[in-house]
Amino acid sequence: MKRSNAPIFWGLFGAGGMLAALFGPVLVFITGIAVPLGLLLPADAMSWPRMHAFAQHWAGKGFLFAIVALFLWHAAHRIYHSLHDLGVHAGAGTRLTCYGAAMLGTLLAAGALLAIGF
Repeated sequence: MKRSNAPIFWGLFGAGGMLAALFGPVLVFITGIAVPLGLLLPADAMSWPRMHAFAQHWAGKGFLFAIVALFLWHAAHRIYHSLHDLGVHAGAGTRLTCYGAAMLGTLLAAGALLAIGF
């Protein structure tokens, strides 16, 4: 019996969905409402030097990578299965497009975070 790689994609989908549910609304609130309007946080909370320092720290890199990569994999899996619901045949090309875009985005995020330095 041939082994399936579906558990890998379902695991990434689940992890991305959990992060999207827990951190997505908070990120939208902080970056879209709280900081621009000066609520709860100082005006320079998301200034370039602070965000650059956050992205250079190993924990910041890990957080940013996890958020970007897992959100991408969650979206790719959801789009792939939504296309099936819309009647688009989910063949190898569709699978390659969806998951390939998530892989490319993950690699670009890793490259960008490594290019920032430590």
